[in-house]
Amino acid sequence: MESRDKKLRLLHQLSQETDPLSVKELLDKLEGDYSERTVRRWLAKIMKDGLVEKTGKNKAARYKIIQRSFRQGYTTRSCFGEESQIIVEKIRRPIYERAPVAYADDWFEAYQPNISFYIPLDSRILLHKAGMRLNREDPAGTYARQIFNRLLIDLSYNSSRLEGNTYSLLDAQKLLLEGMGAEGKLDEEKMMILNHKEAIRYLIDSAHRLVINSETISTLHYFLSEGLVEGRLSGKIRDHGVTIGGSTYLPFEDPKRLAIQLERIVGKAALIKDPYEQSLFLLVHISYLQAFSDVNKRTGRLSANIPLIKNNLVPLSFNDVERYDYTSAMISIYELQDVRPLIDLYLFSYMRTCAMYDSTVKMMGFDEIRVRYRQERRGVVRHIVLNSLFGKAIEEYAASQAIQLIKEADREFFVHDVVEDLEHIDQIRIVGMGITPGQLAVWLKARDSLG
Repeated sequence: MESRDKKLRLLHQLSQETDPLSVKELLDKLEGDYSERTVRRWLAKIMKDGLVEKTGKNKAARYKIIQRSFRQGYTTRSCFGEESQIIVEKIRRPIYERAPVAYADDWFEAYQPNISFYIPLDSRILLHKAGMRLNREDPAGTYARQIFNRLLIDLSYNSSRLEGNTYSLLDAQKLLLEGMGAEGKLDEEKMMILNHKEAIRYLIDSAHRLVINSETISTLHYFLSEGLVEGRLSGKIRDHGVTIGGSTYLPFEDPKRLAIQLERIVGKAALIKDPYEQSLFLLVHISYLQAFSDVNKRTGRLSANIPLIKNNLVPLSFNDVERYDYTSAMISIYELQDVRPLIDLYLFSYMRTCAMYDSTVKMMGFDEIRVRYRQERRGVVRHIVLNSLFGKAIEEYAASQAIQLIKEADREFFVHDVVEDLEHIDQIRIVGMGITPGQLAVWLKARDSLG
């Protein structure tokens, strides 16, 4: 707390100056025990946060605070309503004017699942009307598989963009679908996007068995952070303190307390019945806790999609959200525990995503039966290959399984899809099916020999 107060005093001193200061001049003006090395380190961090600019180099270096008007340098369009704009104005004041705040455990404690609600009833009704796509009996994750490529691109690109990644949407698409990285981009940016791909694939492939618990959240963090944090910290509770750029919020430092609080968060989240309320709760509290060394907000954004993917609702891709607006909404939670700006942002983005994905599905001409019975079809194909079935025996076995597993109206189409899969089967298409390349080679050789 003492170092944070001293840093704020440093910022306040710079704000009082009309001319840039050298480090030595700044040290002369500051009261208290400030070391030159520490001040230089703080200045480098504050510059990265966009609060201070530097002119000159080495001994000629001078530092000056950036005086920024309310929306200077940012788009004039806003996703915030009037109440949220008032809240956001408070946290867009210079950081040295805002008091340091610690984790508000009483705010978390006050929330009671299915009694307390962050999202008002009328907004929840609106979200359900806009986001419902399939019947409740459809397997979890069916809709996300239907729009997989579009979701993969949009969520990977937008979630990375909100962290400052400079890949364009087209570059992100080429990287995700073709493996082609953009020239001149940092390896870290490429890895950030590819890590999103693995995390999203995990969510969709595991949708039928996903539960909201600390293991799931940690697994998401592992996929998102691999190669971006120390190996020992990927998917693990941090064992050191962290600071939040541009905010006076001071998260917990004790790893035991962090682990306990993460369990409490997922415990409450798991009890929430409304998927949108559950989604927002996860987005808010995973980001607020800052349980990991880094990549907390990314983990929160993908965690928010768990209830949406499981319930075959349109996922939240954070389309059309300005980075500055998102940061402001999160800092409103960190410093004021006020979720209204984030609710406005959530609704703003979600309604646009729903309309966009409707257009995508119509354009794709989606094969609903193929997606709905994906797991059953893969099981039938596996049995056929491993038991060396050919010719008429394939259709007979597929038909017998269809009677047991598939609704009557869909059985003929299901058998057709099984036969089609076997016609085009190769090493790529057996991934995750429990068939080895060697077993496939034996089956293909036997099939070809039969003509």
